[in-house]
Amino acid sequence: MISKVSVNNYQNFTGHSSDSGMTRKQKAVVLASSAAGMTPVLAVLAKRKGFSLNPSRIIKTPVKDWAIFKYAPKGKYIEFEGPQIIATAAGSVAGGFVGGALVDDKANLKAKKREVLSQLLGNVLVPVGCVAGGAKLYNKYAEQIEGAMPQIKSFKKPAKIFNAVLRKLPNAATTLGLLGIGIYLGNKVSNLINEKLYHKKVDRNIRPSDFAPHVDDLCMATTMMNEGSSFGAKLGRVIPLALLVPGYETGIAQD
Repeated sequence: MISKVSVNNYQNFTGHSSDSGMTRKQKAVVLASSAAGMTPVLAVLAKRKGFSLNPSRIIKTPVKDWAIFKYAPKGKYIEFEGPQIIATAAGSVAGGFVGGALVDDKANLKAKKREVLSQLLGNVLVPVGCVAGGAKLYNKYAEQIEGAMPQIKSFKKPAKIFNAVLRKLPNAATTLGLLGIGIYLGNKVSNLINEKLYHKKVDRNIRPSDFAPHVDDLCMATTMMNEGSSFGAKLGRVIPLALLVPGYETGIAQD
């Protein structure tokens, strides 16, 4: 999720699993601890929506109606908006940090502490803030914007599908644009944190390939841009899984 950091005149520290020197077993522990860290947050969110936390009742409930999978009707499932996303990500990062600290060499603890701030500020708070603010403004004028898109005058099914896609192009373009801004500013925040707080000169440059690991941010952005829609609700079920990424990256960070 974070681009590899190039540090001038300092030791490098890594945030990608591909760069980490940890074993598969250690990485598995970090992933499990990230999931464990977000579990209490998800439990609270589920309880607030009226879901039972009694294990016996959960087992008897169809899987599709579990709190983490249910997406309808509106108001009866966990809606992952800004506050819920931030809380879940914080739980994941806390869990990943604890897991990484337990199984990795203590010499890498400082790198994990740095990664906590980079993940929470640079890769959660900043992107979520950018997307949430932009989504609120876009949704205010969504009908006018999408209504202005050209349409093919035909009642045939292919034409209807094409028209529907055309209407959603502004939404898709805005989502990617807001996410791009969020990722760019997030990298700037990460640079600032490392330079000012940890006195490390960092150069985190954005490249097209940097967008690939941001599956969690993409899910968050798309969900917030499609708030209230069936598509947004369904995609929201992926967010807890995607938010394992910041916790995992925190736990495997090394100097």
